[in-house]
Amino acid sequence: MLALPDDTWGEISEPFKGRMGESPDTTPKESTLHQNYPNPFNPVTQIRYGLPSESHVSLKIYDVLGREIAVLVNDEIKAAGWHTITWDSRDGGGSRVASGIYVCRLIVGENAQNLKIVLMK
Repeated sequence: MLALPDDTWGEISEPFKGRMGESPDTTPKESTLHQNYPNPFNPVTQIRYGLPSESHVSLKIYDVLGREIAVLVNDEIKAAGWHTITWDSRDGGGSRVASGIYVCRLIVGENAQNLKIVLMK
């Protein structure tokens, strides 16, 4: 696992260790949001997503009440292929968030996918 400084999150490039038969050398057939790893996590987790073609992407973290906690990708154009982003459990203001369940929401074009992630301190 690649470590980032405690005060940052960002996209990283590292060899993809295939999941569910997927290869790092193939472009996904549809937008795909993988479960974060590790999950539960403390304090850093990686979120992997795949794009079938160059697309506008948003990736945000919400609390269980639907409040936006962090913006990891803000309507950026991303190339086709696999992407990994690291979240360090900080909100948009740089403060660490509390232990609990959060929702990771990936929006690619008009399609949205959600998954639950768990921060356990």
